[in-house]
Amino acid sequence: MTTVKALRAPYTTVLKPYGSALVALARQKPNVVCLGADLTRQTETDLFRDQLGERFFNGAMSEQNLMGVAAGLARAGHQVFVNTFGVFATRRPYEQIAMQIAYPALDVKIVGLMPGLSTPGGPSHQATDDIALMRALPNMTVVDVADAREIPQAVTAISEIPGPVYLRLKRGEIPVLFDEDHRLDLDNVVVVDGETAPDEPVDLTIFATGMMVATALAAADALRGIGISVDVVNVACLKPLDTAGVLREVRRSKAVVTAENHSVIGGLGSAVAEVIAEAGLAVPFRRVGIQDTFARAASARYLFEHYGLGSQHLVDTAAALCGRSAPFPKVAEVRHEVGAYSPV
Repeated sequence: MTTVKALRAPYTTVLKPYGSALVALARQKPNVVCLGADLTRQTETDLFRDQLGERFFNGAMSEQNLMGVAAGLARAGHQVFVNTFGVFATRRPYEQIAMQIAYPALDVKIVGLMPGLSTPGGPSHQATDDIALMRALPNMTVVDVADAREIPQAVTAISEIPGPVYLRLKRGEIPVLFDEDHRLDLDNVVVVDGETAPDEPVDLTIFATGMMVATALAAADALRGIGISVDVVNVACLKPLDTAGVLREVRRSKAVVTAENHSVIGGLGSAVAEVIAEAGLAVPFRRVGIQDTFARAASARYLFEHYGLGSQHLVDTAAALCGRSAPFPKVAEVRHEVGAYSPV
């Protein structure tokens, strides 16, 4: 299992890392084309449109048709990046993705922005089930990146994966959680914060993905303050999942928590639970995420705290799981605002 060291808040930020990375990739690979759905600026693909307009196509708000167009372009030899909000990229055109893209395993990269509760738009705009939907599709790779270092690397990495990929990421102003030497690893889960040797037992492992990695890092510091040893594991690739890496970490952990900006049904928590159960392991286990509910329309900061995705809820859940009694240590919440592109 790879181990790196994460930075600490307050984090610097990068604006539009995805849009810049897609342009850079397209300059290197002439067969790359970009598709949008009337959300050009909001998906950072205005950079692609303005610089490589002859390879940019706006399919308007007709996502089912857009996936058919993507499939046709892929069959013609193009590598297609389809860009829209995560909920519109998955829930609305699911049948077309399944039959026209996943079934024939075409070279289409579906990029879903504004994941989970990062949008103020309410249930119609909140992609809280997109990982579950994409995980269920044969041939589909599912990636959820944590910071501005990982986004450009993810764009390059998924372009080398044969077949369809779903890339899930936050848009706009993105924090930098890792130093410049950090390398995105889609083959292995990565310990991004830990103080114990890989062969030593640890009190708690937090498996986190996407935006919840920053939340897990903040929680880990607070938990160490009350004597709980913690590993924070970044799960950038949810499918195929590095089951061997998950099991190595679980086997040396006294307790396990998963943290995701997604429903606890069908996402990271489900994936890790499946691995643990099928290996016949017994370990105290909790899933932190959206608890089988639709969410309100409100600011991301309010939503993360209200629905139990905040750092304090993660601390409280983990400390109780490790046998500690309240009151639990206080932790500053990580800001999860949309940034320069809010509201839509």
